[in-house]
Amino acid sequence: MNNEELDLETPLRDEVEQHIRKLIRPLKDEDELRAVLKVKLTKKEFKVLNNWANKEELKPILEKLSLDEKRYEELSLKLIKKLNQEKLKQEIMI
Repeated sequence: MNNEELDLETPLRDEVEQHIRKLIRPLKDEDELRAVLKVKLTKKEFKVLNNWANKEELKPILEKLSLDEKRYEELSLKLIKKLNQEKLKQEIMI
């Protein structure tokens, strides 16, 4: 895999773009985005977002994070709200 192909693989960025309602500027590149989100999100929120981005199955992540489906839903809603906060959006956009 060459560098051009690596640049095209941006599962985290693609996932974040899907959840942000109003994106004014483009998001940072994958590595920078990952670094900002790792700091701004809780560990569980970050793992859930990564799980979505990599299209992984739900059951293993629920077990790994010790979550039931109700708590997972609450965490997912909180995560999407957080991604749409202006302050966070400013940090993840170019």
